[in-house]
Amino acid sequence: MTAGKRVLFAAAEIYPMAKTGGLGDVAAALPAALRDAGTDIRLLMPGYPSAIAMVRDVELARSLGDLQGYGPTDLLLGMTPDSSLPIYLVRNNRMFDRGGTPYHDPSGQLWPDNAQRFALLSAAAAALALEGDDGWRPQLVHANDWHTALIPALVTSQASPRSVLTIHNAAYQETLDARQAERFGVAGVTRDLAGAAPSFLSIGIVAANLLTTVSPTYALEIQTPAFGFGLERLIAKRAADLRGILNGIDVTVWNPASDVQLAAPYDETNLAGKSVCKQALLAEMRLSLEPAAHLIASVSRLTSQKGLDVLLDCLPQLLSSGFGFVLLGTGDPQLEASFAALAQRFPQSAAVRIAYDEALAHRIIAGADMFVMPSRFEPCGLNQMYSQRYGTVPIVHAVGGLADTVVDAASPQGRPPTGFWVSPLSATGLAAAIDRAANSYRDRGAWTRLQRNGMNQDFSWAASARAYLRVYEDAFRNG
Repeated sequence: MTAGKRVLFAAAEIYPMAKTGGLGDVAAALPAALRDAGTDIRLLMPGYPSAIAMVRDVELARSLGDLQGYGPTDLLLGMTPDSSLPIYLVRNNRMFDRGGTPYHDPSGQLWPDNAQRFALLSAAAAALALEGDDGWRPQLVHANDWHTALIPALVTSQASPRSVLTIHNAAYQETLDARQAERFGVAGVTRDLAGAAPSFLSIGIVAANLLTTVSPTYALEIQTPAFGFGLERLIAKRAADLRGILNGIDVTVWNPASDVQLAAPYDETNLAGKSVCKQALLAEMRLSLEPAAHLIASVSRLTSQKGLDVLLDCLPQLLSSGFGFVLLGTGDPQLEASFAALAQRFPQSAAVRIAYDEALAHRIIAGADMFVMPSRFEPCGLNQMYSQRYGTVPIVHAVGGLADTVVDAASPQGRPPTGFWVSPLSATGLAAAIDRAANSYRDRGAWTRLQRNGMNQDFSWAASARAYLRVYEDAFRNG
């Protein structure tokens, strides 16, 4: 069993120190669940200014010198802001002491040296994994997405820790050339990629002892050309070592009965507070809608993956027919401009906030009637779970984790329905799904049953943590 085993959990973002999407949430909640299950787990992430400011009791753990030629690099050790987990911060002022987001400069452009920045992160994690820190040395390293995917290739000797790589999104791989592979110390792993391009992610897939991804359906999808983004043959080659484990959510943070961000609390036994939250959201967004009007919401990164261009195509007709719409997110400048223009065109019924605002996300998810996610692909998704937890009925394109967590109201599966599936993914298909939801909304009994079905789902990390413990056990058993 893995109880008491030492695990290093490495990620580019961990909430609340840094977050741009679901990875930050997962990297906070999963380690906490693994700790509760008895794992001796420590976190590792870049020493962004926000992280250094928020982590408690920070001390220098080790100096790594001029690692990879990018200037002085240190490992700092402290405790997460809630003092629940030890966390290492990789401090390198040249690479991580910047404005913007973990990946983008203040203007929204990707940092041109992201490959070097996260190769440095992987090298620092590997140094800790191989040499330890004051008596603590991990027995297993859990890497997450391309940013830390070089770690398994850097800890490959027989005496090294075992390694697990979680693929949160196969679309983001960070390709690298032969010169970079040599400089980063992973050139030997680029020879057996089954036709995939050399990248951080493909190298990690080859080198890790075991692979996981974030939902059972996505584990199957990424072995196909439609969803594998050139990695499908490589992943299929390692199918026996791949596990699809559904992400969970932090049900203490996302709990409408105790969420201090909300205008009123509520739960599945008493939904009265949800109406108060809707009216408060309409007032905050300065929307003039009738209380019975359908309020649709989206909280999302604004990217092509999320299918929000499809939503844009069908929103004018919906807004003209009495629906309301609220969006929160940042991303592609063209999508940002298009949604802003929509809000200007329909100022009484559409509100758009181009921002990252965690508290507002809670208020939107609580106050909306329906939550729309027309993603072209979605490895897992968290917002559809948050929305169900808050009695906000999801409307989703049934791919990846969306298919695994939302049961269509017309489904013959025998499971309690919790939402609506979009098919096909087009403006017409999305409008039809929203129309189905609106018809159900008019039947208050049917709608309340949908809400309560969703609120009664168990999306906690407990079951997923047990599945990860089995993965760790397999990694040790196969060592």
